[in-house]
Amino acid sequence: MSSATEITETETRVRNVLAEVLEGRIPVEEITVDADMVQDLGLDSLQAIQFLLRVEDEFDVELDYESLSLDHLRSVRFFTTEVLGRPAREQ
Repeated sequence: MSSATEITETETRVRNVLAEVLEGRIPVEEITVDADMVQDLGLDSLQAIQFLLRVEDEFDVELDYESLSLDHLRSVRFFTTEVLGRPAREQ
């Protein structure tokens, strides 16, 4: 597996939260780090809020909601890198 397709621990945790919010409609194994959360996975506005709140709990962080936009939900990888401030590749 190349480094571009490796999934980090943070991305795995974000995928797990996303699968919970989607209430099992899509198994976590089928959520790729590059899938668009809204277009490909069907995340709606209420689920997006639930997702963000659960991410805060999972990572013990406070997100800056004023700076967030729909673009931040374009993929698990983008969200992990841009919003959580974690690199796509962890040490």
